Amino acid sequence: MVNPRDVERLGEIAARLDRLRNVPTDVLAAIVTRDGLCMWAFTDADPGELTGSDTPDRELAARYCAGCPVQDECLEWELRLHGPDTVGIWGGMPEDDRRALYPLWRTRGGRPGEHTEEGEQ
Repeated sequence: MVNPRDVERLGEIAARLDRLRNVPTDVLAAIVTRDGLCMWAFTDADPGELTGSDTPDRELAARYCAGCPVQDECLEWELRLHGPDTVGIWGGMPEDDRRALYPLWRTRGGRPGEHTEEGEQ
């Protein structure tokens, strides 16, 4: 169960992503692969040692995505591609947060190239 404070925070994130609604999915992919810090900054190094002060995914997301200029584009791209089946770290958020965000994001309207559930129109 997501607490009310998290619902508010996730709703704000979903609203922020609305600015990317009409950006084609292939353009998002190009932006993230070109400008995403994780696409080039961490290719040869293992992640640093975790502190254990937070969940591993949350801590990794905070570390890997800190300062990345395309976090929103990355998050929008991942939500479109994998929707509720998202895994890993994308857009500065661990998968549990993205899974909680997905229904809020989805209610804000469809996007081009968006993941849909089987049988959805």
